[in-house]
Amino acid sequence: MEIQKLYDLDDIEFEDIAIGLVRLAKDIPAHEFFYTINKLNNLSFSRKKDLVFHGDYYDYFFPRFEAYHKFSKTCFTFISNKSSESKQKKVQTELFTEEENIKFLLNNQVDVEYILHSSEQFPDFSVILLPENLVFPIQDYTLSSEEELYQIIQYYE
Repeated sequence: MEIQKLYDLDDIEFEDIAIGLVRLAKDIPAHEFFYTINKLNNLSFSRKKDLVFHGDYYDYFFPRFEAYHKFSKTCFTFISNKSSESKQKKVQTELFTEEENIKFLLNNQVDVEYILHSSEQFPDFSVILLPENLVFPIQDYTLSSEEELYQIIQYYE
């Protein structure tokens, strides 16, 4: 009896993900930043299990903060763009390795402090009031399915 394929993974088109890039105007600790956001929005962003990226020589840990917006029925997640810590797995023996003990999820956006993600396919980040004196306007950004961060967000969703 022949097994019928229900779908071919090569034929599946993956949807792009819309995220927001958050840049801080001041260098403040995460707990102060989220305290201010929670106070302004009547939300309760709290720290969740860190997003972990496994490199060849290091495991990188990126803080995550989540809250549920009751009015829009949407879960919002802030992910730190810069790793907060790294654990070395093995010693680098090659001279020119591109892996360091600090990693950015978006290598081309090192000035971004947080990546804002929503459970909605077409997120409306304007429902979160951000403190004007601490944050620049959120920049919309689209992740394609070929990007490394796309796979990471899909895993943690």
